[in-house]
Amino acid sequence: MATDVVMPQMGESIAEGTIVRWIKKVGDTVDRDEPLFEISTDKVDAEIPSPVAGVVSEIRVKEGETVPVNSVVAVIGSAAAAKSPSAASPDKPAEVNAQQAPPTTTAGTPKPSPQGDGSPTASAAPQEQARAGGHYHDRDEPPPAPAPAAAPRQEASPTRTQPVEARGTSAEEAIRERSSPLVRKIAKEHSVDISQIRGTGIAGRVTKDDILGYIEKGQVGQGGRVGPSEQVAPAGQGAPAAQGQAAKGGPAPGGGPQPRPGASDRVEKMSVMRKRIAEHMVLSRKTSAHVHSVFEVNFSRIAKIRDAKKAEFERAGAKLTYMSFIIKAAVEALRAVPIVNASVDGDTVIYHNEVNIGIAVALDWGLIVPVIKHADELNLLGLSRAVVDLATRARSKQLKPDEVSGGTFTITNPGVFGALFGMPIINQPQVAILGVGNVEKRPVVVEDAIAIRPMAYLTLGYDHRVIDGAVADQFMSNLKKSLETWDPNAT
Repeated sequence: MATDVVMPQMGESIAEGTIVRWIKKVGDTVDRDEPLFEISTDKVDAEIPSPVAGVVSEIRVKEGETVPVNSVVAVIGSAAAAKSPSAASPDKPAEVNAQQAPPTTTAGTPKPSPQGDGSPTASAAPQEQARAGGHYHDRDEPPPAPAPAAAPRQEASPTRTQPVEARGTSAEEAIRERSSPLVRKIAKEHSVDISQIRGTGIAGRVTKDDILGYIEKGQVGQGGRVGPSEQVAPAGQGAPAAQGQAAKGGPAPGGGPQPRPGASDRVEKMSVMRKRIAEHMVLSRKTSAHVHSVFEVNFSRIAKIRDAKKAEFERAGAKLTYMSFIIKAAVEALRAVPIVNASVDGDTVIYHNEVNIGIAVALDWGLIVPVIKHADELNLLGLSRAVVDLATRARSKQLKPDEVSGGTFTITNPGVFGALFGMPIINQPQVAILGVGNVEKRPVVVEDAIAIRPMAYLTLGYDHRVIDGAVADQFMSNLKKSLETWDPNAT
């Protein structure tokens, strides 16, 4: 019996996922809970295990394609199903194989169901398409009929089965319904009226690329509303003059020169994670008024305590690093200066009672920020264990969506690579981020004498919309004092 493999719901607010890599190919044997494919979402990259044991008889979604959650991405059947002519080839889309395959009822081929029978394919998929906010392509892939006389089933469309008049909603509301929660969030933050944007997604949905391109081109007018002449054309359909300039290597529509690769250059598309990072960073720079304050901290006291307690922590299954002390000190400073642990929603400030610390982890393929939840309730040993656990599972793609969301303050450590300090970009919707420079021995003046001490620069990037320089410096002074006067008994 065949089993459908669907795009999982990796978090309550996630409506779609991108197939990054197929670990198994058509014809491969797979065990239950063995990694089958790798996905990337707005929140996390993860390897998805097979729901059953069997043979991969069909792959319906190609690598790099984005589909709504609950969409069928593959079929797992018996060994006999893998040899069936209806099984999809790994090098061809599933819809091509479905058209070429003769009628069959083997386990590797899904059985057709009439419209309105309540099956997931007929009813759930269009609803997920309507909610998704990415680049889902309407492939119109009817399954093969069980007999030549049977007509192929037509895939339901939200706009065909549910006209605006029947639902009792306006055209503007229908357009809003066809955008994802992420798109609506971006629109709210920038006071953009989604109904004024020409969507390039299925059924006219406004995708994330549509709204980011809209904002990038500076089309937002008074109150976020524009007239018909100011509407943004879909991606790839710019003005003829702009396209001509780009083709000649002249200025691109965004104003900069159009890059042209040379004969010896290597050209490759951004990974899904890289695109997510790019979008998030550009959005943050456009959202927050970034200002940075840099403090120099003497780590002499921390270094002595660390040397004395390192073996004890290792016996307890933890690694005592400078980062453990910095997180603990940051938690105390956040309690003393709560605005730094806040976020902005329009013209209101949300003061978070929980202290959830995001720790930036560098990966070979990008960057991810897992979150230590309720960090204020953990001691130094608990924080040390949490840092190692999250970093290890981040690098092995074992994080869950809720472990990379809900952060109220972020710490990034470029010093681990030798950087003296950095000017980090705020991790939205937070209002501040702490950058940690390299701890290294330097000559400093101590009581009118030159001495060698382990020193480091700590940088606070903060949102000047809600945090003034004096408040930021107050936070940093608290942090510096905690680190330079640490009580060994408290460890």
